[in-house]
Amino acid sequence: MTTHTGRSYLAKGIRRTALSLALGACFVGGVQAQSAVGSIFGDTKAGSTVTIQNGQTGVTRTITSDATGRFTFGQLPPGTYKVTSDGVTRDVVVKVGTGSPVSFAAAASGSATTLDTVLVTGSGAINPIDVSSVESTTVFTAEQINALPVAQNITAVALLAPGTVKGDSGIGNGNLASFGGSSVAENGYYINGFDVTNIRNFISYADLPFQAIAQQQVKTGGYGAEYGRSLGGVINLVTKRGSNEWHYGGGVFYQPSWGRDAGKDVVTRSQSALENGDIYSAYRSDNEYESLNYNAYASGPLIKDRLFFFALVEGRGDQDDVYGTETSYRDRNNSPTGMLKLDWYITDDHLLEFTGIYNKTKTKRTTYSYSSGKYVGVHQDKNSDLEFENGGKVGILKYTGYLTDNFTLSAQAGYLKSTDNYQTPEGLPGAECVRAFDSRVSAGTTTYIGCWNQDQTFIRDADFGPDEDERKAYRLDAEWQLGDHRLRFGYDTETFTSSHAGQTYTGGAYWRHFRTGATSRVVNGVTVAPNTNYARRWDSRTTSAAYDVENVAYYVEDSWQVTDNFMAYLGLRSEQFENKNAAGVAFVKSDHEIAPRLGFAWDVNGDSTFKVFGNAGRYYIPVAANTNIRASGGEVIIEDYFFSTGVDLATGLPIGLGAQIGPTNVNGTLDPPNPASIATTNLKPMYQDEFILGGQIALNDSWTVGLRAIMREVKSGMDDYCSHQPFLSWAEDNNKPDIDIDSIPSCFIMNPGSDVSLAFDSDGDGVVEVNNVSASYFGLPKYRRKYSAMEFFWEGSGGDKWYVQGSYTYAKSKGNVEGYVNSTLEQDDAGLTQDFDHKLFEDGSFGYLPNDRRHTVKMFGTYRITDEWRIGGNLLIQSGRPVNCQGFIPLDDPSIGIDASNLALYSGSSFYCLKPDGVTRELSKRGEFGRTPWIWTFDASVAYTPNWADKRLTLQVDVFNLFNRQQVTEYAEGTETSRGIYNPNFLNDLNYQAPRQLRFSVRYDY
Repeated sequence: MTTHTGRSYLAKGIRRTALSLALGACFVGGVQAQSAVGSIFGDTKAGSTVTIQNGQTGVTRTITSDATGRFTFGQLPPGTYKVTSDGVTRDVVVKVGTGSPVSFAAAASGSATTLDTVLVTGSGAINPIDVSSVESTTVFTAEQINALPVAQNITAVALLAPGTVKGDSGIGNGNLASFGGSSVAENGYYINGFDVTNIRNFISYADLPFQAIAQQQVKTGGYGAEYGRSLGGVINLVTKRGSNEWHYGGGVFYQPSWGRDAGKDVVTRSQSALENGDIYSAYRSDNEYESLNYNAYASGPLIKDRLFFFALVEGRGDQDDVYGTETSYRDRNNSPTGMLKLDWYITDDHLLEFTGIYNKTKTKRTTYSYSSGKYVGVHQDKNSDLEFENGGKVGILKYTGYLTDNFTLSAQAGYLKSTDNYQTPEGLPGAECVRAFDSRVSAGTTTYIGCWNQDQTFIRDADFGPDEDERKAYRLDAEWQLGDHRLRFGYDTETFTSSHAGQTYTGGAYWRHFRTGATSRVVNGVTVAPNTNYARRWDSRTTSAAYDVENVAYYVEDSWQVTDNFMAYLGLRSEQFENKNAAGVAFVKSDHEIAPRLGFAWDVNGDSTFKVFGNAGRYYIPVAANTNIRASGGEVIIEDYFFSTGVDLATGLPIGLGAQIGPTNVNGTLDPPNPASIATTNLKPMYQDEFILGGQIALNDSWTVGLRAIMREVKSGMDDYCSHQPFLSWAEDNNKPDIDIDSIPSCFIMNPGSDVSLAFDSDGDGVVEVNNVSASYFGLPKYRRKYSAMEFFWEGSGGDKWYVQGSYTYAKSKGNVEGYVNSTLEQDDAGLTQDFDHKLFEDGSFGYLPNDRRHTVKMFGTYRITDEWRIGGNLLIQSGRPVNCQGFIPLDDPSIGIDASNLALYSGSSFYCLKPDGVTRELSKRGEFGRTPWIWTFDASVAYTPNWADKRLTLQVDVFNLFNRQQVTEYAEGTETSRGIYNPNFLNDLNYQAPRQLRFSVRYDY
């Protein structure tokens, strides 16, 4: 709710009053980057005493305004505050990452009755125009989130913001957001100012109980120099905290399986599969999902005005029953999680905070096989009992010292440890048996054969233990108010360690058995006669080790009040990245990459009713720890084909193993590469430039609208390259016949389209030295991704009666690479996708990218019918994503040379697509096959807060996808089930919108 005293703040006459001068003069109070704090700023009489008091803790601070009457309280925990000067008190709400203005100038001039006071409260609060910030940000409070029909996860909340779209269903469990055209693996996640992004591959983050969140800030662009290491957006969470009042309560959130409509099946188009009884290419209709989440919390003062706590414990009772063609499984998660927040005000000027999070989950899985046919839809013969462990713990310690009226210092230390999908027991019966499938009836069908356990595809290194990720981070930040300049500067450092257990196929190999049909088939470069049995063997192995990533940054920024109405933001950030192999030797090291940030905010009318803003910035992203594991560790896959006379169904091995078909194909090696050769010596880190220009205007007391134009472009990209022929061609042209090609790693990291400076033995004398190879030998284009958008956003509020927010985004995301992941292939190898492994993968790749959604409309809000009843809604209307075709690269291309053996192991992942005749292969273009259909969905809620329970009890029903829209969201884009075998399901439906789901909730807050 926004309240005003005196005349409307839109009145023209206020433009040159003391209030407008104060608001315009105090832009410098607001730039908070991704920190977990906010600020209060304003003006009063010169030399006046100004006191703030936190409404929750009673803690007070007092400073003296400067010679112009300006004052700033920085680094404040979010909450409500009373601000007092010269006997006049104002109420102010501080939100995370924003500045809250307040002025006493009119009171000082004897015009207090004409001064407007802005007090923001309630779930229907309209966010005032923040003339102190150049960022693109949206803040959601816990009260707002609980009132809306949104899922209980931070991605669902982030997707309410303009410029965000949901990522591919096959990456990050389908629950990640793309910001401004970036891939879903380029975002940053923070809890109370601590970076909890998992940089193993950037597609996960440390979680916490959802009801422990007090505010969620969503930054879609333009953030300052204080933070970096992301190209997409930032999700910044602030937890709840204790106060001088005792509070307790809890909630129950229940999504019953009977409240979920059935998913849609997809009937296969493969005639041979149908004849084999494999009716569906996607079978979902019998799946059942049930979720129960309950929590209890307590908060209050351990020592009044000094030491406060907030503690929340969350329990779960989730069960998923998932049914496949011949097997099924049941997952159960009953793991408790929790969060503890302590705030110790040693004095009013010294604050020590601790945040502890326990988020370890153990999912118990029971697997089954059908005994009475296919698509049975019930669990039958039990196979195995498994447990999957994820998550761990987070600890954050922060000190804030308000050392003088104009100087604040903060220091933070953070620790995170998380287990990555550790399965127990590690070894199951059948480990001595090879993995095997029978595909003789249909090349696209995999029928289980042999004695191996289907729950055990790989055997892990039994002596290594779980895969884990650990972060140790420290940062120091200072804020110094010097007249018209608000200076911030600081330093942060982190060490991120990822461990990975080596593994091999069960039984040491994977056999798959085929049979040609009525016509011949080309297999591994050899024509195989009709009606002939043959078998493929894969041997895949990786090594065990732990790897470090070290990132360091320095920053300085100045929010400079140039005039009363104009603020200039000047920032500079220096990034350092270092990735090490298992021996601790760096193979990627980048020193002092400079990232400038510039911006301005213009309070056009001088009364915070019309803001024009802009910013320009450069943003770097680190090299993922996954690169350490895969590029500097040992991994190999070896492929062979053989003639056979049949299959032993009991063991999965071939009968009558005959001659080998074609060559042995090898990709990788178990010998770790020379760290000097893993990356080019002239490697430039990946960075993106961003430009934003926008404006926001208040139409009246209830409505604000805004418009911003955005342009983002990756200026330097990096990825791995996995071919050797260019080096042989270079050696031939440079008279180096004795080049040792084995001194070059199977894959190395480079900037595509740039010259390569790489250490290898070019003379065969055993000496590894840096050689410069022209980009022309590789034939790769530059790394290209460009996003441009126009965002129109609005917000309205009828006080406590109703509120609505919404946006329309027109956007284009175009290039030859999506970014750190490849959604088309659902490949989440951050920075090591197959896109630049050879130039043939880039042919036809330029076009509209997977996260391109030309039109997106979002609108959400609540309406209070009576004092006790409230309804809410959340509408999404969105155009479809581009549709591609994918196929195997042509191995007869003259550029392949000695790399045929390596490239033969790749899946159908290029834009060379097989035609239905099974012979013709044509180059297509990205997005050539149109787009998926438009989708729309509407979520609704009804809430009852009875007066007889003193407004402390809330009963709510949410309906997601109220109209049960199940439009297709993805098509099958692969044209081949295996090389040379056409996929009849090409462009068949693949995924749909999630079906209608009910959620019941009860919350009690005392």
